[in-house]
Amino acid sequence: MQEIKTLGKNIFQIIKGGKLGMTFIPQRVFFEAGSLDYPIAQKILDALKSNPRVSINMLNPKQRIKNISGASQEDAYRAGKRTLVVGIRKTLNFQSCKPSAHYQLPLVTGCMGQCEYCYLNTQFGKNPYIRVYVNVEEILSQTASYIEQRKPDITIFEGAATSDPIPVEPYTGSLAAAIQFFARQEYGKFRFVTKYTDVDSLLNLNHQGKTMIRFSINADHIISNYEHFTPALPKRLLAAGKVAAAGYPLGFIIGPVILFDGWETEYKRMLEALRINLDSHKPDISFEIISHRFTARAKNTIMSVYPSTTLPMDESQRKYKYGQFGYGKYVYQPEQIEAINSYFKETTEEFFPEASIDYII
Repeated sequence: MQEIKTLGKNIFQIIKGGKLGMTFIPQRVFFEAGSLDYPIAQKILDALKSNPRVSINMLNPKQRIKNISGASQEDAYRAGKRTLVVGIRKTLNFQSCKPSAHYQLPLVTGCMGQCEYCYLNTQFGKNPYIRVYVNVEEILSQTASYIEQRKPDITIFEGAATSDPIPVEPYTGSLAAAIQFFARQEYGKFRFVTKYTDVDSLLNLNHQGKTMIRFSINADHIISNYEHFTPALPKRLLAAGKVAAAGYPLGFIIGPVILFDGWETEYKRMLEALRINLDSHKPDISFEIISHRFTARAKNTIMSVYPSTTLPMDESQRKYKYGQFGYGKYVYQPEQIEAINSYFKETTEEFFPEASIDYII
């Protein structure tokens, strides 16, 4: 495990060199007990303590974060999206991550974006804090153990199962540390997905092709109406071009696919723009295509924080289906799923005949 120890010594240098031109500047930061014993937490404190608009809070052991007094659920939700929690990952049992990977890699949870449809509304509900973990060395040491247990099979880890890690990367350097760790793993691979575009700090890393960076993209209609506080599609495509030029394996999640008047035209326009943007790089790319679905719990949260939402969530128009985690969700009718399936197989083949589709669900 010498490489883990060496990486631990280098993590501070990785984060020390990062630029703090990030898109996410929290209004509240909570440091959990013991977190400031780690250099990542110290860097975050140094970066934010002089900003008069940021409230710095130190938590005692077992102390919980209090909601803003008197806040409505809508206000509490938005305050949570502007709250950063800095802590130590105590549980080192990694969750499974089907169908895209074997395990989640728990570096970050939560996301600064306010996408109305996001499934994290089911997971985090009223308190969608962004939480970063400072004990990266321990997390990667456990990662090495999982790889060792499964070899000679390749073990794949997902770094964005419950988060978008890019907006907090300038604070933590966790992605950079993970990318360099996986570059040395014969039997391990890493992948994460983002809607955000601050990828420059990752472009010159020695990744050895072991990390796949994926971008979540959608039709302009969906982004403009439902994906609040996220970059527009052209900016995501430009960032994807940078990643392709840096030699990373590249993927795209198209989702959630929402059926609206003219959806076929808009999604075709999206794929055409992607083809034009990547044409000079000609990378090998893959697609994951996810149709819109929702749970009753998520709908209740969405309606409480986005009371004017126009998301199509009429249960009578959907089919109820049990998912892999034991709870039910409302999905499109079988004939609609088939239309989505046929459309994206045909249209991606038109623009990207060399690409693969991992799944359409």
